[in-house]
Amino acid sequence: MNVRRSLPEIMIMALRTLLSFAFAGVLCAQVPGLTLPPDGNNQKAQVTQYVGPVRVGIEYSSPAVHTAGGVDRRGAIWGKLVPYGMTDLGLSGRPSPWRGGANENTVFEVSHDVLIEGKPLPAGRYGLHMIAGPEMWTLIFSKNSIAWGSFQYNEADDALRVTVKPHKHEYREWLTYEFTTRRPTEAVAEMQWEDLAVAWSLRVPDPNEIYVSRLSQELTGAVGFTWQGWDAAAQFCLTHDTHLEQGLKWSEIAAGTLVGDANFTTLSTKAQLLSKLGRESEARATMDTAMHLPSAKPGQIHQYGRTLLAQKKVAEAIAVFEYNAAHFGDQWPTHVGLARGYAAAGDNRKALEQARLALAQAPDPLNRAALEEMIKALEAGQPIK
Repeated sequence: MNVRRSLPEIMIMALRTLLSFAFAGVLCAQVPGLTLPPDGNNQKAQVTQYVGPVRVGIEYSSPAVHTAGGVDRRGAIWGKLVPYGMTDLGLSGRPSPWRGGANENTVFEVSHDVLIEGKPLPAGRYGLHMIAGPEMWTLIFSKNSIAWGSFQYNEADDALRVTVKPHKHEYREWLTYEFTTRRPTEAVAEMQWEDLAVAWSLRVPDPNEIYVSRLSQELTGAVGFTWQGWDAAAQFCLTHDTHLEQGLKWSEIAAGTLVGDANFTTLSTKAQLLSKLGRESEARATMDTAMHLPSAKPGQIHQYGRTLLAQKKVAEAIAVFEYNAAHFGDQWPTHVGLARGYAAAGDNRKALEQARLALAQAPDPLNRAALEEMIKALEAGQPIK
């Protein structure tokens, strides 16, 4: 039976036939709502790394050196399968880079602003493309992260371009992305395939700003109704020597009357922040209050004395250790504190006397061994650890 079709219907059928040849095995794996195998056995993969507070992720499809049919392409990847320079892929009419993998865009995502090879890249999701070369490669972070490959690549979407040098690498059958360097404020991401690797540096310019911003948000939740939450946030500012005024405000809430508790922990945090801000008289008054609290423990006062020793405030530390001994007598670790204080002041005789008293009180083998080493050092006239 003959069926007459309109011209638009004929054109649609022709287009469908053309696409079935041009993208055979490709579009079938991209139909929304259907779970189908990846085209060409190029398995999907993802790697995530935190650089301090910043989440970095790379999503990619991973081709193999050997084809699904077993053809070995080693030696025919770079400059051939992945051509050097830009290539017209026949769809957009514009030269295009390599997609940095197979199938859909390789996607590079950062939760906060970072520096890539020293250049700024705002937080976001980016299509990661690469212009390969025998000596140098160009990495392209495109604001279009949802494209299928590089067929529709447009330079106008570039957010950042950086140039890096490739290097030899042990054989990798499957294209892989890794983070080969991982530090609190920086990392190195690397693409590895066949006998080659391409790496780029990533740095978080001001992680403390991010931490403080997140702490401010998180303290508006349930944790903000505990003194421990406010004190921990203040301690972050104290230990990282950052945002000290903000840390002091948090410490005041931690030791306040609404959700806080004026205990040794919160008051000592506040005192240390006051000291760092140069408000020494207020810091001493706050610590004096903390030490005279009925709930103050000898171990807490001892640790405060150790902090003063670390700050080279030997006379103040000895005063704290002597108060601890006068108030708590022979309780552990009053004698240890006095031994350390007198040793720091150069009075080895008194230090040795207190260390021997402390040895008899040692609560466990670890402390006993440490005190024995201390006594040996003092007897030999050497500095203690």
